Amino acid sequence: MAELVPVEPFDIVIFGATGDLARRKLVPALFHRWCDGQIPENSRIVAAARDELSTADYIKRAGEMVLTGGASAERRDAWARFTQHLTYCAVDATADGKGWGELKAALDPDPKKIRLFYLALPPSIYGSVCDAIGEHGLNTPRSRIVLEKPIGHDFHSARQVNEAVGRVFPENAIFRIDHYLGKETVQNLLILRFANMLLEPVWNSGGIDHVQITVAESLGAGKRASYYDRAGALRDMVQNHLLQLLCLVAMEPPASLEADAVRAEKLKVLRALRRIDSKSVNKAVVRGQYEAGVSDRESVEGYAEEVGEATDTETFVAIRGEIDNWRWAGVPFYLRTGKRMRSRRSEIIIQFKPVPHDIIQADAGALQPNRLVIRLQPDEGVKLMLMTKDPGPGGVRLRYVPLNLSFADEFEKDYPDAYERLLMAVVRGNLGLFMRRDEVETAWRWTDGIIAAWHDGDCPVHLYPAGTDGPTQASLLLGRDDREWFDADTA
Repeated sequence: MAELVPVEPFDIVIFGATGDLARRKLVPALFHRWCDGQIPENSRIVAAARDELSTADYIKRAGEMVLTGGASAERRDAWARFTQHLTYCAVDATADGKGWGELKAALDPDPKKIRLFYLALPPSIYGSVCDAIGEHGLNTPRSRIVLEKPIGHDFHSARQVNEAVGRVFPENAIFRIDHYLGKETVQNLLILRFANMLLEPVWNSGGIDHVQITVAESLGAGKRASYYDRAGALRDMVQNHLLQLLCLVAMEPPASLEADAVRAEKLKVLRALRRIDSKSVNKAVVRGQYEAGVSDRESVEGYAEEVGEATDTETFVAIRGEIDNWRWAGVPFYLRTGKRMRSRRSEIIIQFKPVPHDIIQADAGALQPNRLVIRLQPDEGVKLMLMTKDPGPGGVRLRYVPLNLSFADEFEKDYPDAYERLLMAVVRGNLGLFMRRDEVETAWRWTDGIIAAWHDGDCPVHLYPAGTDGPTQASLLLGRDDREWFDADTA
């Protein structure tokens, strides 16, 4: 594994510190980086929320997420030492709210020290929190702010959020986080493409037949039902996660891996995405909603039962997209995401075109096209599916087999998870793993077009049983092109 290099000392304020994201992801991520020696001893972590808690009470709550499953004495000792750097402040996240004086006192007054503000809050109050940070003098020359997705719920609200945050923080201090961009296999996609001569010459419409991107969840809406019913799968997953993955697959080679070089190429892809309107939406998009079924061997309710009423919110969406540029003209990109699907998995399938002339006799077996399978979760890895001869006498028999790179098998030590890596990138000021303002707004423009088309046209929400891979109409989306979804689990 690459050497873990310590970062500069820093202070971090986590707004919304009593929420699920902070307790499940952010505090554990900081703890793990501290345990590995990346976080210097003179760094400070300030948890901020409205709840009236003592620091000891907050540490006890946070420890319930970190010290699970019978934690060892060594881990408990490490947690005790880590929490010496942790302070809780009860803060009303508005400019005239209480607690801001206490928060300021908890931070290092040195303006040269890096200071991070992490907004694990609803985007509707990002602007008021930033105004309060400015009015109370907490914004220093080396301050940075991290915004959780979603950035708004459409183009106009995203622009309002960006403008409100931009009044206090310059663009180079704003880190719009998408945890998918912190995954090891996602980052490796750029290296896979641009550091291997084998792939890039055929990474275009001449060599690739189509691309599939799937982000499937086996869980239902659950505790997020109230938010999810206002968002749906398109806003919750496609506008950010899936479009970011599409950009990394489809972008042109950047001049370097510097942040703006990479983000400029991603922006070109978003601008080249063909708009989907009311005339094309029924042929290009399928939306669905799970009903009662069996998930993880247990009977589960349908979405309508979970939220308590009938609704047309989509818990599944499949899209046939096209990129109108020279590299990708005529190559469909199939995007798919949903809840209560057969299994939890995120993967990218690059299907190459078939060989131009089949010289193998018919009884040798079916000749299948090469596929590059990039698995993001679980079991991160890369497979290249190839045709080979099945060993043995009796003539030629074809066999479809993978060249398999399993991250778990290849790399000896556990590597940092997405949030751990992204938090350290913020400290270092590395913007390359984060979204730029124009990326977010352009992605929303494209997504808004689909939402408007749903409202203008007759676009039904198809039901699918929980524990399946979505409605049958999603298979027909590919079937019309004489293609089908590829199941990497059975490859």
